[in-house]
Amino acid sequence: MKIQGLSLCALFVCGIAVAGCSQPAGQSRLQFAPNVNNVTERRAGPSGYSVLYSFAGSPDGRQPVATVLDVRGTLFGTTSAGGKHCYRSSGCGTVFSLTAGGVERILYSFRNGIDGRSPTGALIDVKGTLYGTTSNGGAYGCGELACGTVFSITMHGKEKVLHNFGSGTDGANPQAGLIDVKGTLYGTTVGGGAYCHGTETCGTVFSITTSGVEKVLHSFGSGTDGAVPIAPLIDVGGTLYGTTFIGGMYGYGTVFSITPGGEETVLYSFGKLPDAHEPGAPLVDVGGTLYGTTNEGGSQNAGTVFSITTGSAETVLHSFGNVGDGYAPETAGLVDAGGTLYGTTFDGGAMAGAGTVYSITTGGVENIVHNFGYGSDGDNPLGGLIYKNGSLYGTTQFGGGPGRIGTVFSLTP
Repeated sequence: MKIQGLSLCALFVCGIAVAGCSQPAGQSRLQFAPNVNNVTERRAGPSGYSVLYSFAGSPDGRQPVATVLDVRGTLFGTTSAGGKHCYRSSGCGTVFSLTAGGVERILYSFRNGIDGRSPTGALIDVKGTLYGTTSNGGAYGCGELACGTVFSITMHGKEKVLHNFGSGTDGANPQAGLIDVKGTLYGTTVGGGAYCHGTETCGTVFSITTSGVEKVLHSFGSGTDGAVPIAPLIDVGGTLYGTTFIGGMYGYGTVFSITPGGEETVLYSFGKLPDAHEPGAPLVDVGGTLYGTTNEGGSQNAGTVFSITTGSAETVLHSFGNVGDGYAPETAGLVDAGGTLYGTTFDGGAMAGAGTVYSITTGGVENIVHNFGYGSDGDNPLGGLIYKNGSLYGTTQFGGGPGRIGTVFSLTP
């Protein structure tokens, strides 16, 4: 089955286009976007916002789009471009570390060979070794692109490719990072699988051991089970939960569960407005209820925050797009900070499109915590946040210092 179209189709964030997809017919978010010329400039309330690091491109990387990882007080992350290699294409991406004092170190620069290229997902730490994915590069081709990899890297920068996607029906182009469940890693790919080939986008859920033995648990694209799982999975009591960006009963994406053995169930198919549309971010479990974001949908068709029970009862908690509000959470999910959820929007806010950090209660009361776009504070966050010792940490894809090609920031709400 070939799915036509995708509104996030920069599949995205680092200029990786996965061909052959179009969003279902309906109204675009742009038709509902607030008139930025009439948005009153307003700063969010006082907040301890600080840019920890501004990227320069070469050799330190550019355009970080993934959530950072904290390992004993040091942050680890990826940049989707930049680094020491692939100069003609703005770089192939990096893995970096960053101290609390803002000292950045490049652990590895990708070379666009079989080592991978363009890491867009977050890293995880498994017993002192980092694991991640690259959305491009690797040993096999997928149309104009290579199919991506799973890799490991030590804290000292020794990288190893564990799996090259694109050999048969194992999936292609993982956009999301991995999760660790009892020593086995689980992830998603936006393309490939048993039902779609070449540049078609259906996607898979897969498992992989830390030694590189990969297994496809589910191939999307058969019937109404969804397609294009952009986001990473979460583990709730031994069952995995995730989202697909499109597909489902109405074409606007799904929430699904899957057992480690591969039994997949669609919990919810997103429907017509004002329902949520196109979830591209991970879910978070708060007291047995799952919370997530969507790129479009809601009363303004500018994205939403929603909740869903494991029994499939879905509620739109907040619709983005009102004047001064953010819109388009894109691939950024929520983080639970003592019962209050925090997230980012790629667009909107007081500075006419630079994005926001917002808080939202589980009852749906939203507040803008920070508006991006003031000076060198960063623009357009695509990654989610982490919460550590009372502060939030995240990345912006653009903005920062003179090159304006991305930042790592901290924020004390």
